[in-house]
Amino acid sequence: MFSRYALVGIAATAVHYCMLMGMVELWGANPAPAAAVGAGSGALAAYIGNRRVTFASQAAHRRVLPRFLVVAAVGALLSGTIVWTGTTLLSLPYLIPQLLATALVLGGGFALNRQWTFA
Repeated sequence: MFSRYALVGIAATAVHYCMLMGMVELWGANPAPAAAVGAGSGALAAYIGNRRVTFASQAAHRRVLPRFLVVAAVGALLSGTIVWTGTTLLSLPYLIPQLLATALVLGGGFALNRQWTFA
């Protein structure tokens, strides 16, 4: 199950990073809010993939979607905070803290989605 979750996560992360890098590199956006927007976009892709592929859930959207959005919001806030800390306080290039954020959100998100969202 984790391998399916990881594959869905790779696709969702691609959406996330495309948004993040596009906003920063093409539009000159601040990396921290761009990371949060990217995470939100990736979350939508992740919901669709996890509902259909990872957990094959038949549960009502009205029950599962709000839970998924809570998990995604926590992940987006965590991601934005880590990127802000890394870029603002530590003066790192934005992709370094974003990679750390991605790893933390992947592990935590899987556990929460398996035990609560799609349970």
